Amino acid sequence: MTAPASSPFPGVTYVKAPERSSASDNAPVETLVSEIIANVRAHGDAAVRDYSLKFDRAELDVFEVTDEERTQALAELDPQTRKDTEFAIDNVRKFAEAQLATILPLEVETLPGVHMGHRVIPIERVGCYVPGGRYPLLSAPIMTIVPAKVAGVDEIVACLPPNAHKAMIAGCHLSGADRIFKIGGAQAIAAMAHGTESVPAVNKIVGPGNAFVNEAKRQVFGPVGIDQLAGPSEIFVVADATGDAEMIATDLLAQAEHDIRTRVGLITTDKALAAAVQKEVEAQLETLSTANTAREAWINYGEITVCDDEAAMIAYSDLIAAEHLQVHTADARDFAKKLRNYGSLFIGELASVVYSDKCSGTNHTLPTMGAGRYTGGLWVGAYVKIATHQWLDEQGVKQVAPPAARQSASEGLEGHRRAAQLRLDRMQTKA
Repeated sequence: MTAPASSPFPGVTYVKAPERSSASDNAPVETLVSEIIANVRAHGDAAVRDYSLKFDRAELDVFEVTDEERTQALAELDPQTRKDTEFAIDNVRKFAEAQLATILPLEVETLPGVHMGHRVIPIERVGCYVPGGRYPLLSAPIMTIVPAKVAGVDEIVACLPPNAHKAMIAGCHLSGADRIFKIGGAQAIAAMAHGTESVPAVNKIVGPGNAFVNEAKRQVFGPVGIDQLAGPSEIFVVADATGDAEMIATDLLAQAEHDIRTRVGLITTDKALAAAVQKEVEAQLETLSTANTAREAWINYGEITVCDDEAAMIAYSDLIAAEHLQVHTADARDFAKKLRNYGSLFIGELASVVYSDKCSGTNHTLPTMGAGRYTGGLWVGAYVKIATHQWLDEQGVKQVAPPAARQSASEGLEGHRRAAQLRLDRMQTKA
């Protein structure tokens, strides 16, 4: 175990501190992405074709996946893989349907004659970015497409890199994508945001991706909506003396194998557990087939902190606001109620992040880099708009017109005052 290091956070000592900050200089990415977006906006399919050749080494005349290609991808999908994919789709669908049932339209009379409410309106067209990755990430299309389908989105457009595994096409199809395009990277985001001869412009773009995809989403935001800006994946475990070192280390490395910039950590009140987890991580790396990736993530971004007490552990966890947060304490369900900031919470040692990543039903598209302090993850509610309305009868006008007219006059807004007063004057004239 390395020598303890002080932390600027009260009551916290680093047993293993990260070697690097998770923040990075994004200037080169920002410049290139800006150029890609401008070219795609100006030249449409031609620019997309050029970038596909340049970045993906794919020479494509037609970007959209045909019905025949969908059928072929399904036929080539291993039968057990298809069953597992459909199992995951069913679980994500059931949870999304339950969530949607909690989002209700509203009609209320706030004052006599003043009626207000809201409607729950599905977004018309959504673009789902499906990353390719080093391996076929079969759960990726499920998490973005299935909730959109449940929400009632009219048209779901999916984009995935042209060199993605065919199983990913099958996954998009089974999840319910209306149209699938073999376009990856920032050019895919630009195409969905602004439209091309082949790709329709969408109203909102969702889904994770690399630094170029993330930056493209940031730059197109405004004319189109986005779900969030996601950085490298994160997992933290909060644990007391009851924590199981082997289980914690296994879960940390399961996430660390995603990417060399994955942030993984343990927050505990027990020094012995901290030492045991560090030892166990090093031991497991010796036999992990993905150790090249996981070890680099662990060395550069791995963290183990020991807190003076439970209050400090909770406060430090809320400061980190981890994307995935596992609770391994003696009273996990009660302890979980004290936590405020996280992307998704996994309560008790039986609830592994891996289950949610793949098939249990909660969404794995989650906030990173501290964004859990102000938002949760992707969910069915991200695909609907809550749009308000109001209507008044004469009794309602009599109540709101006078204060509205007076306020407008005090603000020097004569047009507002006239609009507020006109209906009241006509009612009085008619009477």
